[in-house]
Amino acid sequence: MNIINILEEIEKVDGEIYERINPRRKAMQDFFQIGKKISLAAMPMALGSLFSKAYGQSAPASVNDVLNFALTLEYLEYHFYNHALLAAPGLIPSGAPTTAITVIRDHEKAHVDLLKGALGNQARSPLEYANFDFTAGGTFSAVYSDYATFLKVATAFEDTGVRAYKGQAPVLKGNAVLTTALQIHSVEARHASHIRQMLAANGAPTLKPWISLGTGDSGNDTGIAAVNPVYTRENNTMQAGVEITGINGTSVSKAAAAESFDEFLTKTEVTTIANLFLKTGYKL
Repeated sequence: MNIINILEEIEKVDGEIYERINPRRKAMQDFFQIGKKISLAAMPMALGSLFSKAYGQSAPASVNDVLNFALTLEYLEYHFYNHALLAAPGLIPSGAPTTAITVIRDHEKAHVDLLKGALGNQARSPLEYANFDFTAGGTFSAVYSDYATFLKVATAFEDTGVRAYKGQAPVLKGNAVLTTALQIHSVEARHASHIRQMLAANGAPTLKPWISLGTGDSGNDTGIAAVNPVYTRENNTMQAGVEITGINGTSVSKAAAAESFDEFLTKTEVTTIANLFLKTGYKL
């Protein structure tokens, strides 16, 4: 993570970023001093605190709502992977699979810390593993005992996260935190692609690294009917009012047209999905 580049990108959007924190020279001096004292693992929280000073007190309620919405999803993903690594011995094969899931788990923790830091005292109450039901009321009863089931749920989570960030980007338009949200969004997309390839190697050989049209042109290519809501509108072949299958007089297959573009999920749609895994009292 190149922190200076992030600050420079934010400055392009908000020329007063340094004045919001401190005079520019003092802000940079403070940040470099912080950098000398903390580890790389702690950097997301430090950067989040920096954003909080600049925006936390004045950010519109809608922005804080979006960040808390994202924070809940990051808690969900972090605890899902963390429990698999720490409390489900033998679930994840040793070697590359364990390494991959560990790296993804650590990314999710960094996202949690960054969003908490950015929100400051506006952050929602912390969520623990006990606040979730990753079986979704028994729908995925083998999620922590069967590796393929675990990867199927992981795929649904990652695909949901990517589409959720996309759906909330317009709310953040004009606010510097959009830069951070988009950086998280691209990492989540890489997670989704990698998890999909892991699942393809473990019982779903036709699954692609990206969302494809799926059986019956449904947009759900996982073959798991229970996650249909995650893939709503992924069978869309029209973009900006243009039907892609016949664009410029060419012949493009429906599958190619659908998988060439990702669709967003609305906050309501993501809330419905996430609430399946949240226990009463902790729902979005």
